[in-house]
Amino acid sequence: MSKKIGIIGTGVVGKALATGFIQSGYSVMVGSRDSEKLDKLKSEVSSTLLTGSFSDAAKFGEIVAFTVKGSVAEAALKLLGPDNLAGKIVIDTTNPIADAPPVNGVLQFFTSPNDSLMEKLQAAAPKANFVKAWSCVGSMFMINPTFPGGPPTMFICGNNASAKKSVEDLLKQFGWECEDMGSVEAARAIEPLCQLWCIPGLIGGRWTHAFKLLKL
Repeated sequence: MSKKIGIIGTGVVGKALATGFIQSGYSVMVGSRDSEKLDKLKSEVSSTLLTGSFSDAAKFGEIVAFTVKGSVAEAALKLLGPDNLAGKIVIDTTNPIADAPPVNGVLQFFTSPNDSLMEKLQAAAPKANFVKAWSCVGSMFMINPTFPGGPPTMFICGNNASAKKSVEDLLKQFGWECEDMGSVEAARAIEPLCQLWCIPGLIGGRWTHAFKLLKL
């Protein structure tokens, strides 16, 4: 398993994943345009956390986690240089959440039902192996979630089978069941799970849940 992880973004998702990877013995570099955010993140996560620009983190990581806000994801991809991701696994945690406010607890997306943010990112970096993951749960449960019903299910998709297997191994290491939903187009169904996950929180303040796929 690759031991060098690049993380693009300093938000709560980037922080959660950086913490989990470092605690599991990985070398981690987080990339951002804001040096103050990087300094703050390092003080909160670990003195061993490496920091740099978007492109620094993209070059560093054998696996790269893309954790920026969905509305700036395409711009961030251009800044880091898509060629820096060539041949690499890119874990896409993003969701196409619009800046408009939720409607009765339902987040608004800037994509259509027959499109996804992941497809846009994969098209913009065709040499990268994008895998959608960690996109349908809150950051507090991304690493080693514990629920009475057992390990929750993380839904993934992507065009490269080997990349998906590597991400599945990571998810299992961090306490998840994994369900491969197929190629990149499946992100059209996976990304809206973010909307579903957020509804109980936005209308009732309940954020302590995750999805589980039951099978016979």
